[in-house]
Amino acid sequence: MAKSTEMPAEIARLDLHKVAKQGPLSTHVADQLEGLILQGKIKVGKKLPTESQLCDSFGVSRTVIREAITHLKSLGLVATRRGVGTTVLHSTPVEARPAERINPTTVEDILHVLEFRLALEPVAAELAALRHDAEDRRLIEAKHAAFIKAHAENSLARVEDYEFHLAIASATHNPVFEQFYEQLSSSSIPRAKLLSIDINPAAAVRYLERVQEEHAFVLEAILSRDPEAARETMYQHLNRSRNLYLQYQEN
Repeated sequence: MAKSTEMPAEIARLDLHKVAKQGPLSTHVADQLEGLILQGKIKVGKKLPTESQLCDSFGVSRTVIREAITHLKSLGLVATRRGVGTTVLHSTPVEARPAERINPTTVEDILHVLEFRLALEPVAAELAALRHDAEDRRLIEAKHAAFIKAHAENSLARVEDYEFHLAIASATHNPVFEQFYEQLSSSSIPRAKLLSIDINPAAAVRYLERVQEEHAFVLEAILSRDPEAARETMYQHLNRSRNLYLQYQEN
């Protein structure tokens, strides 16, 4: 018997559109879903369609859908629970910002480094997906585990964050990537430049939860040897950070 391709009425009502191939796909997906939440078309307390349904509706992979959901989480709009799905929490963004205020000079320094990293690290992640060996796999997984442990112990995980990205640079098997990243040192992690007095502990916890989940997506793409997804997830990870710190210039 032929499989039915009829779209469930509840999803059809949302009027989701296949995304264009230009630009980051997860951004297009996140923008549509965010718009539906802000307009009240998916109300607080209601669940988003399943991953499979969203993949079919948007015509994209699970990696793209997961990246988009992570962005919505970073805005405080949704939460995901295993076995339950993704539920709308708020109808307006409540993004977790790691600090209440940051010195303008420090913000400028952070943005300069992030601009450089955006040019470098998506390519490094792509090459790592193509070239990593068993030892690289072990190291990247170990650094990800170290970040999770540091976060669980209420650390800001600055060094662990840096070492995760350094392990990816090493997995390119191009020594120039690794050398550049070693020169940046752990000061390349934005919150390494923040003063303790300015950090909002509760917001920082939520911020690091987002970072941890984004690292997991990057890790999954690299270890799956999916260069396109590795490049995309790394770009989105760093670009979300850049957009966050740009907000401090607007204050």
